[in-house]
Amino acid sequence: MINFALQKITTEQFAVIEEDFEDKGDIRIGINLRFAADKNLNIISVFSSFIFELEQKPFIIIEAGCHFKIKEESWLQMYVNEENKLEVHKDFITHLAMLTIGTTRGILHSKTENTCFNKYIVPTIDVTELVKDDVVFEFKVS
Repeated sequence: MINFALQKITTEQFAVIEEDFEDKGDIRIGINLRFAADKNLNIISVFSSFIFELEQKPFIIIEAGCHFKIKEESWLQMYVNEENKLEVHKDFITHLAMLTIGTTRGILHSKTENTCFNKYIVPTIDVTELVKDDVVFEFKVS
């Protein structure tokens, strides 16, 4: 079991592009996940971004990050000292990604509340389809 706590939430990007927006047609949603780690602070960060498009024109862009503090003993379970890398099992990083996507959904709701864009919601996502492998962070020697 990995012991961790959500330490910080960040809104990395948020934009609503109202120019020429007409609510007609098929909406497409692009999703991206990215990961980062800070060896000095024992933090794993997960960022989820969503771009809502209509006719290949973005009208909502949002990216949020959740920064998780990993307890020292849990960090050491994942850390490979001789290779200076952190190996995070896909089940754990998937869990962190699910938390981050849910957080992004809440930020989008909050930022669009009482606007016509509030009906656009980050959909439920099977994160296991996005995270197929363990995530390895290789740290540079300083």
